[in-house]
Amino acid sequence: MPGARKTAAGKTAAGDVAAVDLGSNSFHMLVARESDGQLQIVDRLRDAVRLAAGLDADRRLSADAESRALACLKRFGQRLRGIPEARVRVVGTNTMRRLADGGVFMRAAEKALGHEIEVISGVEEARLVYNGVTHGLGKADPRRLVVDIGGGSTELIIGRGADPKLMESTALGCVTHTQRFFADGAITRERMQEARLAARVELEFVERQYRDAGWDVAIGASGTVRGVWRVARGQGWVTERITREAVDRCVELTIRAGHASKIDFPGLREDRLPVFAGGLAVLAGVFDSLGIEAMETSEHALREGLIYDLLGRLADNDVRSRSVDGMATRYGVDREHAKEVERSALKLLEQVGDAWPLERPVASRLLRWAALLHEIGLVIAHEGSHRHGEYMLRHAEMFGFSQTDQRLVAALVRLQRGKFAASALDDLPEAWQLTIRRLALLFRLAIVLHRSRAPNMRIPFALSVVGKQLKLSFKSGWLDQHPLTREDLELEAGYVAAAGFKLRFS
Repeated sequence: MPGARKTAAGKTAAGDVAAVDLGSNSFHMLVARESDGQLQIVDRLRDAVRLAAGLDADRRLSADAESRALACLKRFGQRLRGIPEARVRVVGTNTMRRLADGGVFMRAAEKALGHEIEVISGVEEARLVYNGVTHGLGKADPRRLVVDIGGGSTELIIGRGADPKLMESTALGCVTHTQRFFADGAITRERMQEARLAARVELEFVERQYRDAGWDVAIGASGTVRGVWRVARGQGWVTERITREAVDRCVELTIRAGHASKIDFPGLREDRLPVFAGGLAVLAGVFDSLGIEAMETSEHALREGLIYDLLGRLADNDVRSRSVDGMATRYGVDREHAKEVERSALKLLEQVGDAWPLERPVASRLLRWAALLHEIGLVIAHEGSHRHGEYMLRHAEMFGFSQTDQRLVAALVRLQRGKFAASALDDLPEAWQLTIRRLALLFRLAIVLHRSRAPNMRIPFALSVVGKQLKLSFKSGWLDQHPLTREDLELEAGYVAAAGFKLRFS
């Protein structure tokens, strides 16, 4: 493959896939390839950036934390060179969700890495963690509770086989809990008890629901869980699983150390020492809240889940499309009408050609999703349904979607008719704004053309574009036979003129 970097195995890097997890404590990168249905790990990189520790009370990132993060991303970016963009996924989690100046940092981070960064919700993070931990464990296996304690949040998932049933993301993390209770490094019995109780209080809202749901096997992922397990194993208290007794003994061991600087337990990585006390208190609180007696551990977590999700997208098995389809069913979408709108929107996109340089696979996917969901706001009211739909899409839990993904589809739904509300583009990444503006114009035309909702309607149109001028031509006499369409196009010409575009039709 031209331009692709050769690996030691002699294969091109273009055959690799990569996942980058920008966590609150550590940044991770996993490079892998699929071989005979199995995932073969090619490379792993990890850096304890501790992004959450650099976040102040105003949710702004310190210069030191930003510098550490960008330096790490530059190193990761070098490793990613030669891997096609479509085969790389990069996600930001809790701390990047909380950043007040996220847009500024995001632009610098994407430039350093050379790839787009998706900020995902806590629930989406939980789904990906579950996918990573349970993939390949079998579909008929017992109910599993998966716990992932990160730097800024803790994900709790109950599921059976590949299907998560309950998912929650709580504001508990090894970095944030350490900052709250052990900021000066001192570890006393009183502080540890307070930290452990605070974790249980934070979990109180899920305690009854999760206990009632029940599980057969508890599995812990992430550095915190694995770190506690390694300490307990190093002391000879456990072999394969973490037990409640082992957690309590680790708590006592840590209290006796008295200070983070004096923690030197066999099996514990050096970079985990500063946040060990906070992570241990969270894990103890999880055991207390959910009544866990023993927990298995997994080396897999979010980044493996990202890899499997990415492979699904590449194999045309995109969970986002299933989310959109489920949402359409839930809100009773008129699928036949949506299909007609989609068909014409895609035809318009094809006719634009090279006049508007749009990435066709991505643009087509966005138009398909928007076409299927553009009328969900009707469940609230016909008046302002496009605004209702936008709100629903921005705030719904949509599996597989990043925050940006949801905002892109929501913007298209908001801009489908009436005044071209440019404010719908304000919180989109700058790199997306022109693309969505152009797609919205095509989408609006498709909706106007199908206002009559006539089934199986094949409209004889052709679109040509020069810069900001659009010319829509119809078969001779067709507009005379469709006066409503002509009137709607006249109105549309006025709307798009206000947005800086010129629409002509004949």
